[in-house]
Amino acid sequence: MPQQTYSKFLAEHTEEFNALSKKSRIVSMGRLVTFATLLILVYFYFQTRTNVTLALIGVFFVGFVFLVRLYNQLSTKNEFNKALMEINKNEIDFLEKNALPFADGSEFIDPTHPYSFDLDFFGPRSLFQTLNRTETFIGKQILATNLLSLKSKQSILSTQTAVHELAEDLPWRQAVSAQSKVKPDNREIHENMAKWMKSKIQHIPKYYDLASYILPVIFIGLTTYNIIFEAGIGDKCFYLFLINLGLVARNLKAIKMELVQSTNIDRTLKNYSEILAKIESKKFDSKALVDLQIRLTKKKVSASSEMNRLSQLFGQLDNILNPAGMVVMNGFFMYHLHTMRNLTKWKKQNGADVMIWIQVIGEFEALISFANLSYNNPDFVFPDLNEEHIIQFENLGHPLLGKNQRVRSDVSFEKENFIILTGSNMSGKSTFLRSLGVNMVLGGIGAPICASKANIHAIPVYVSMRVSDSLDDNESFFFAEVKRLKEVMDAADKQLTFVLLDEILRGTNSDDKRTGTVEVVKKIISKNAIGALATHDLKVCDTTAEFPNQLTNKCFEVEVVDNDLYFDYRLREGICKNKNATFLMKKMKVI
Repeated sequence: MPQQTYSKFLAEHTEEFNALSKKSRIVSMGRLVTFATLLILVYFYFQTRTNVTLALIGVFFVGFVFLVRLYNQLSTKNEFNKALMEINKNEIDFLEKNALPFADGSEFIDPTHPYSFDLDFFGPRSLFQTLNRTETFIGKQILATNLLSLKSKQSILSTQTAVHELAEDLPWRQAVSAQSKVKPDNREIHENMAKWMKSKIQHIPKYYDLASYILPVIFIGLTTYNIIFEAGIGDKCFYLFLINLGLVARNLKAIKMELVQSTNIDRTLKNYSEILAKIESKKFDSKALVDLQIRLTKKKVSASSEMNRLSQLFGQLDNILNPAGMVVMNGFFMYHLHTMRNLTKWKKQNGADVMIWIQVIGEFEALISFANLSYNNPDFVFPDLNEEHIIQFENLGHPLLGKNQRVRSDVSFEKENFIILTGSNMSGKSTFLRSLGVNMVLGGIGAPICASKANIHAIPVYVSMRVSDSLDDNESFFFAEVKRLKEVMDAADKQLTFVLLDEILRGTNSDDKRTGTVEVVKKIISKNAIGALATHDLKVCDTTAEFPNQLTNKCFEVEVVDNDLYFDYRLREGICKNKNATFLMKKMKVI
């Protein structure tokens, strides 16, 4: 059971986190004691000038550096463990319905999209929020793009295989997700990196490049000679220091233009490097995953090592904003000219590949999200694909409903087959339509679906369920509905489409609505469309008699049991017989 595994992992990572925290506290105390001892030894050295004291200073300095590095390593490991703890706790909370602690993708809401707005793909408690296990900006973008686009048959099959493979390797998936969580990026970082990669390379004149090697050597040589032999040329050394500093200052504008204007960009790039290393070191079997892995290799140099190098260069260049460090490092070594040269060389060699590498991270995060859906729902299946324009689902349900709430249905469609769906209020019509739409989309992008068995022909989905008026465009509700229906008809003219319509033409009177709905049904079955239409108007069902080979009546019923409404949400053949509006209003004393 997924929940038991998450609980086990949470306990293991919590135990390791506590152990590392204890070690960190011990090392931190040792680091403090070593530093204090080092200060005392320095004081005694200036008092005694003994070689023993000097040797001890060297030993304690090395020890202090070692403890600093050890503390940083322990802190890095603990950050990773903390992320793993959070991942497993989030999954437990999600499965227990305590919370949905994932980004909901509200920024992707688009009322004009053929299905995403009507089917609640984005926003609070949406499909995106349920699926999303991405941490990077590009990962969210790619996951959203997947949910909005139909894939080719070959791509669907390839994605299914990749998702199945990833679903079986929970530790590796969580390791990648945890690394992404350690230092998540954002739109600003992503866009600034993309801008930097496309920007013109800032070249430093060759004579500056040559001077950056010769002058520091002369300066260090003269300074060393002056100290050892007390040659009295300190003023000349100082002038040379100023010359070094001045030459760097002359190139300060070019150096600053190479900086990415984002906080701690070097840490973000370092984190990208760690993620890429996990992807590079993993052996994959499925073609889709292997192909993604291949995109990280160029000239036998790994993307992770190159990204790590870029992180180091940005870290070195970024300290130019520190006035003290800038003066000392450049006066002595012309440090930032060397860093600038190395950065421009790196950019020339790898600049075109960086966004590709980051894209691969996003692709893996999107696949991990689908794999997590599969792992959390072992009863979900990958649909078979056909070219016969057949769509069949056994035990179809809505993936956002809990297992105890979910009522499953069997349903099938063939070309030019359309269902007219009736039922009283709250009987399950809209949920059924959404179940069809969501699972058709998931099946069309290679993700698992909420069914025990499925065989589909992957086709574009068009939905009209939640049309709203637009004050900005001065549109009425009825005009907005008609526009959406026109989009559906135009799409069906071009290719086979899967169409879901829920109580259309609500913006007009009942007679007009009935006539219009019947005409829409007749029009849509004359085109390349299959799907379903839900209606409260039972007269619309009479259209089935005219087109018995193309139209089918199905319904949801409601019963009154012990003076209360009872819904079983079971899909039935035929036209619904029972109504509940008047009963409900009387029960609530509205009438």
